Amino acid sequence: MNTRLNPLLPEPAPTTGTTTNRPEPPGWWASLRADVDCVLARDPAARNRLEVWTLYPGVHAVACHRLAHTLWQRGWRYLPRWMAYMARALTQVDIHPGARIGQRFFIDHGAGVVIGETADIGDDVTLYHGVTLGGTTWRAGKRHPTLGHRVVVGAGAKILGAIEVGDDARIAANSVVIEPVPAGATVVGIPGRVVARRRDAPHGFDLNHHLIPDPLGKAVSCLLDRVARLEAATPLPGLAQTQAVHPEADCAHCDGAQLPHSRPPGPDARSCPTEE
Repeated sequence: MNTRLNPLLPEPAPTTGTTTNRPEPPGWWASLRADVDCVLARDPAARNRLEVWTLYPGVHAVACHRLAHTLWQRGWRYLPRWMAYMARALTQVDIHPGARIGQRFFIDHGAGVVIGETADIGDDVTLYHGVTLGGTTWRAGKRHPTLGHRVVVGAGAKILGAIEVGDDARIAANSVVIEPVPAGATVVGIPGRVVARRRDAPHGFDLNHHLIPDPLGKAVSCLLDRVARLEAATPLPGLAQTQAVHPEADCAHCDGAQLPHSRPPGPDARSCPTEE
């Protein structure tokens, strides 16, 4: 019998999807309890388990997904999709039942989160509202991101395509990530750029996105400083008669990868004024 004509019947297990090897996860109830405990550990607004159980839409969405994903792995298709649809209607969190999610997963606030079918999420990951783990192709197969362990994705960030985000990475709010992210890196901007990793907070969880280095702002500051130096070195009447000036070699703080067509700073490079 053709199961495509009977959507309520299970299908054979799919051969496409994520390839990350993981140990067998604990049962649904144990996973859900771990999810609740991680909310208490990461959200200062959570006061007790009853509050988390009853008032956190992210917990409700993940609980429904874990059950739907179990059915999906067993070949069921329509019922898990219906469960995901109902969960989205109630929580505003859209998780495809084919997505693989690790333990102690926390979706804070929940509204607008989208997780695609072939997304693969590690353990101890935190997503904020408006996050999208999306695809960039209509072809079947792996087309959504893979997130490592202990990744934090800020509000409104978009991670697109079959790329990998390494363990302990931080994605700043409203960033658009289309390239792989190394472990321990912090990514900001559109498109996302890797910046120097800040030291983690003493409690092990760093969410101060406003303190993340801003490479674009830093580059603009250096460019303004260079323009001022050019104007000071160039007589107004004869621009063509002035001595050649290479301001890209004057600032040791500007990264050539961030400023197109610039040369690496020379040995006599001077520092642009920056905020500490």
